Amino acid sequence: MSLQHKIKRILISRTDSIGDVALTLPMCVWIKQHFPNAQIVYLGRAYTKPIISKFAVVDSFEDWASIENLSQHEQIQYFKNLAIDAIIHVFPNKKIANLGKKAQIPLRIGSSHRIYHWLTCNVRVNFSRKRSDLHESQLNFHLLKPLGLLQIPSIQEIDNLCRQQLMESKAKLPNAIEKILSERKTVILHPKSQGSALEWPIENYFQLSKNLANAGFNVLFSGTDNEGVLFRNDIPQHDHIFDLTGKLTLDEFMVCIQKSNTLVACSTGPLHIAGLYGIQTIGLYSPRIPIHPGRWKPLGSQVTVIVFNEDCPDCKAGKNCSCIAHIPVSKVEQLIQ
Repeated sequence: MSLQHKIKRILISRTDSIGDVALTLPMCVWIKQHFPNAQIVYLGRAYTKPIISKFAVVDSFEDWASIENLSQHEQIQYFKNLAIDAIIHVFPNKKIANLGKKAQIPLRIGSSHRIYHWLTCNVRVNFSRKRSDLHESQLNFHLLKPLGLLQIPSIQEIDNLCRQQLMESKAKLPNAIEKILSERKTVILHPKSQGSALEWPIENYFQLSKNLANAGFNVLFSGTDNEGVLFRNDIPQHDHIFDLTGKLTLDEFMVCIQKSNTLVACSTGPLHIAGLYGIQTIGLYSPRIPIHPGRWKPLGSQVTVIVFNEDCPDCKAGKNCSCIAHIPVSKVEQLIQ
């Protein structure tokens, strides 16, 4: 019997952030194309569910936080009740790997670069993320080789996969925000990354917001409520600059992104969402491996990434470097204008 007929339910385990999830969803599309009768179950964090739910190829979602709080016996039973034929550990997690084995999932796929996978996974794939020239979304496809899916698609192919599958968010925005979005061209500035990336200085975002507002744009500052605490009191006062930090759910924010013209951010989740939705997406990056745009650039046809100096000697040496701070405000503004 072929794998396509044997494997009926596949669990994708990726319990990290929105950006990482966005770059994992293409492999779900690829699996569905080659295993059309299989159900795909996504194990993730509840706050990432809105982006996962926009891909119809994912049949169901399981919140890891709700499982993690159960007793070990209940966790094992929970996994058994899912009736999974194969689990793919895209984001390695020792606890989940142990549960997969204890629940006797028949096919357990993980990276060979995690020692605990040698004890918990019965198929281990040997590849290096840090030393590879591939994009993060492409690297995930290595884990599909045990399913007989040996090809790693090009970035263009992966872009096409996403465009074909991504559904619009239908959440209703507050009337005041709808009015802002309808009045004039709108730029979202998302200054923070919850510590996941090197960040462009907040003062640069403030200067950019003033320049854009004076040029006739509406400018929205976005972020979580905790992020907003760090800078909202210093946002420039202007009739066309608005603070949205902590005011929208992720579903609402996704609608806001869809209806805006441009989003500017460092390597963080909203940047990846903007890329997927096809609006002008400007990413501000360090060229240092492994956080460089070659690996973490958003997917999408309207994406531009900026680094200050691709040949930065400190970045090339793998040293901590703040060269991202030197990306000129004028360069970002010119792209938007």
